[in-house]
Amino acid sequence: MRLELDHICQRYGEENLFTIEELQLVSGDAVHLHGPNGAGKSTLMKIMAGLQKPTSGHVRRTPIVGENLLLQAIIYLHQNTYLFDIDVRSNVEYGLRMRREKNPKKVDQALAWAGLDHLQYRQAHLLSGGERQRLALARALVLDPALILLDEPTSNLDAGSVARIEEMLQDLHQRGTGFLLSCHQDNALTKLCNQHWLLAEGKLTVQA
Repeated sequence: MRLELDHICQRYGEENLFTIEELQLVSGDAVHLHGPNGAGKSTLMKIMAGLQKPTSGHVRRTPIVGENLLLQAIIYLHQNTYLFDIDVRSNVEYGLRMRREKNPKKVDQALAWAGLDHLQYRQAHLLSGGERQRLALARALVLDPALILLDEPTSNLDAGSVARIEEMLQDLHQRGTGFLLSCHQDNALTKLCNQHWLLAEGKLTVQA
């Protein structure tokens, strides 16, 4: 999938948060989005995911040859991981249920991939921070995402949890999933990225 932003402007009242003339993110890209607090990184990611409409401009999703656009999910993972107040397995199944798809084997594989199969019947609110982040990624994996947008995924995680998330993102990338990663500081995850975007002073700059 090719996600294209065209003349995007985001305003709050009289304040112009940012203006982006042209931008694209393609399946298989690995991008680090950084910039100062308040620059609008989370807002931009929500616009890209279709969760928020910009003040003006257009966001287009274009399939790459051979892709079925209807099955190409763009998933935004919030900094404060949102999970349903049900058990771990039911959280992973949720997206499939919304698609009216029943695939227990796929759920089993996602749980094992995230190292959560032994916790599948535990209530999600009882998980640690690292386990919650892994569950969010497992819930994304079952939907075969084209793109995943991660908002500060390492916030308040210990080194071991960060290393596990790094392995999972590497695997997703090898499967062809692109990701956009918002992090304030360089870490093991940002080192996976081959593009770096800076959002500051109302403008986005693509860096080498």
